[in-house]
Amino acid sequence: MQENSVPDQAAEVSPPVIQVISKKQKFIKEVKSFTFIILSVLIFRSVLFEPFKIPSGSMIPTLLIGDFILVNKFSYGFKIPFSDWFTDPVYITGEKYPERGDVIVFKYPKDTNLNYIKRVVGLPGDTIEVIDKVVYVNNKPIVTKDIDGKEILEDMDDRYKSYQFKFMETKTGNATHVTQIDVGNDYFANYYKFTVPKEHFFVMGDNRDFSADSRRWGTVPFGHIKGKAIMIWFSLSVPWPWSDDEQESWKFRPWRIGTIIK
Repeated sequence: MQENSVPDQAAEVSPPVIQVISKKQKFIKEVKSFTFIILSVLIFRSVLFEPFKIPSGSMIPTLLIGDFILVNKFSYGFKIPFSDWFTDPVYITGEKYPERGDVIVFKYPKDTNLNYIKRVVGLPGDTIEVIDKVVYVNNKPIVTKDIDGKEILEDMDDRYKSYQFKFMETKTGNATHVTQIDVGNDYFANYYKFTVPKEHFFVMGDNRDFSADSRRWGTVPFGHIKGKAIMIWFSLSVPWPWSDDEQESWKFRPWRIGTIIK
């Protein structure tokens, strides 16, 4: 007769091991993740691409007030991250000078805490002269052709619409763009012949008579240049908060989004 088998005592089943993370460890982990993200963004902005907003009208009609632009920070060489925060940048790769016609963002030479944007007109060693609002580079006038600016005026901020603008298709280096002059303003009509110093650049705004540029405060050292403006990624103009002009209004310009800056 077969005896009833008595099962062995069941082996104790250990509960699953659960890793308990303390609040302190969790906090440290989150701080590390957050720091990594912030550092990555700062490095991206420092050496690759950085967004800027256009606050003034000095580059009209190429750039309008309220345009948000993207700047290529490695157009003229790859920089060591953050090397340009307190002094001139240190380049890992060889430095490459801007070309005539490039639209550049740079630290304002009179106050490096401010960023300016203008177009390169004169390279190191060039002679620059303005006679009756015609710009001469190395004794040759920049080629221009009068154009109809009706569509440009429609997009322009209201504060500029009362002026007598003349619009010109302009060839600056390899860049074909539009400049405008105020025929009723002779303030910037002439500029004495000037030779651009070594490692400096002569810059001007496309809105010739409404631009504080190298004609007023001098040239831009290469080390002050942050990068080349390449694209408009958004465009929204808002009225000046201190303006009493009832004609000024919000202007959202979706048709400018994605425009390549020339």
